[in-house]
Amino acid sequence: MIKVPSFALIILFGCSHLALGQQSHAPKNLYGLSAEDIQWMREATKQQLGGCRVRGASDTWLHTPDGIGNYKALWTRDFYYMVEYAGDLMDRNEIKASIRYLINGHRDDGCIPDRVNIQGNPVYSPGPEQKPMADHALDNGPFMALLVCSYVNQFGDEALFREVEEKLKMGLDFINRDETGLVFNDPANPQCPYGFTDTVLKTGHLLFSSILYYHACIEMQKLSEKYNVGEPSIYRKRAELIKKNIKTLKDKPSGMYLAADIDCRQIDIWGSAYAVQVGLTNQAESKSISIYLIENKDQIFMRGQIRHLPGSDSGWDKLFVNIPEGKYQNGAYWATPLAWVVPVIAQQDVELARQIIIDVIKDFQANGINECINLNYLNIPNYVASATNVYGLIK
Repeated sequence: MIKVPSFALIILFGCSHLALGQQSHAPKNLYGLSAEDIQWMREATKQQLGGCRVRGASDTWLHTPDGIGNYKALWTRDFYYMVEYAGDLMDRNEIKASIRYLINGHRDDGCIPDRVNIQGNPVYSPGPEQKPMADHALDNGPFMALLVCSYVNQFGDEALFREVEEKLKMGLDFINRDETGLVFNDPANPQCPYGFTDTVLKTGHLLFSSILYYHACIEMQKLSEKYNVGEPSIYRKRAELIKKNIKTLKDKPSGMYLAADIDCRQIDIWGSAYAVQVGLTNQAESKSISIYLIENKDQIFMRGQIRHLPGSDSGWDKLFVNIPEGKYQNGAYWATPLAWVVPVIAQQDVELARQIIIDVIKDFQANGINECINLNYLNIPNYVASATNVYGLIK
């Protein structure tokens, strides 16, 4: 039974601001969590953010993906999630320095780095530096734009936006799109898709990468208009084209969206929820996706964490590298997408949304904050984005 408490709209409104980098305006304790859980999650997130800092080139403090500093690079997408959902726990000057550290690594063709290592060398594709999986990742440019916009929205740094807007646009221009405006991954020369599925060989029109592109254009348009920088109409037109054509990836029987339309033509749980959260769906579509998540909760959730795929799919159809089913990006359960999945569930069932947060915090307390989990399996303890993206729901 779908439950819609009278305060559901208040909760949804507050969480929508979280997705737009306006955390300071959100009401407190949106899900009625205990003071103990809120305090524990805040302190755990601070610990992860403190532990992940390592010195990079030019003595720049870098926030690496794991909370004990084993990674020796600054990843664009991970850093965006940290700043977006936990920027209030971070040092403004360190964020700004890291933004420059990343964007200064852009290639002459506009390609934004996947990451920049502690020596200051940019790396453009996921995978080992000496054996990359592709030329680049298709989310690098949008995540860089979203990172800067999130920082500027939170700290009001007009000067930085003016400084980097042109490079951000170059990063967006570099991403391959076709006449539909959607991000297109050529099967003859595939690049890595959204970084939390960068081992998955999705080709054709891509859902998550296109939504990221849309979200980046919306945020760039807003700041370009606010500060009279660049050409806001370019970002607006690109976003409108994606909104018009994203429906081509709709899976009509389920009401969800497909991850891609050539290889890996499978329902994308994370991407469908993200489409709702950034405003790409109408009211009926949003309701349908929310209800799907609720009705399939037993197949897609484990201990408050969620897999990429529906329960009917044990793994992805095609991968860049061999990953056993049920592990890592091929069927494990993650906390990262809860930042946008939970608010979508809350549209129709606030109590379930609350219970998911309680369950994931309990798992963090009992088993550590991991990148992903499954039965008798966990990967990368002390994973910072898992902490920050849950913290963004409870602050």
